Amino acid sequence: MTRLRLHRENHLVQRIGWLRAAVLGANDGIVSTASLIVGVAAAAASPGDVMIAGVAGLVAGAMSMAAGEYVSVSSQADTERADLAREGAELAANPAFELDELAEIYVARGVEPALARQVAEQLMTRGALAAHARDELGISDATAARPLQAALTSAATFSLGAALPLLMVVVAPAAWLVAAVSAASLLFLALLGAIGARAGGADIWRATVRVTFWGALAMALTAGIGRVFGTVV
Repeated sequence: MTRLRLHRENHLVQRIGWLRAAVLGANDGIVSTASLIVGVAAAAASPGDVMIAGVAGLVAGAMSMAAGEYVSVSSQADTERADLAREGAELAANPAFELDELAEIYVARGVEPALARQVAEQLMTRGALAAHARDELGISDATAARPLQAALTSAATFSLGAALPLLMVVVAPAAWLVAAVSAASLLFLALLGAIGARAGGADIWRATVRVTFWGALAMALTAGIGRVFGTVV
């Protein structure tokens, strides 16, 4: 028992809520702002116009990310609360059936029927709703929806990601703006993919290639559109 108490574990799944929002926000910040800058610059706009478009994209994107994350994760939280309320009502109405149901879950996972029932009885004595939430509904503290955390994390990382291509508008020569922003943004995306994969314990190479490919595709498409419309208009 002493050895178990001294052994402290830090599972990566505990990071899933804020890490998902952080990677999504930073990736969107880089890709959307860099694509916007490249598209406007490819249309032969002045550096001042490019900067205005980039700043507007940063502000609008950060607010959109915050609102979108809050609304979507709030929907998840509402669903979780509804399921918990329904499960609580079922426990109050028919506790014997819910006990059998919980025991069957453990049997399906490979526990002997007698032991499964004993475990179910003990867990329901300590906290019936918590046991059913975790083992029947798949709801736990580590993966529970946190709308405000997701919104703030996503908005902050979007702003940080968007600031990187904007910095290139300031330091890069106007003649090399499209190439400089594209190259730097792809580098930022590669670093983001590696950092996100490292934080989540995933394969770094696969994550890096994935985010870099989609970022390059987005910038190439907007640059092409900007060049076409810039020539026509």
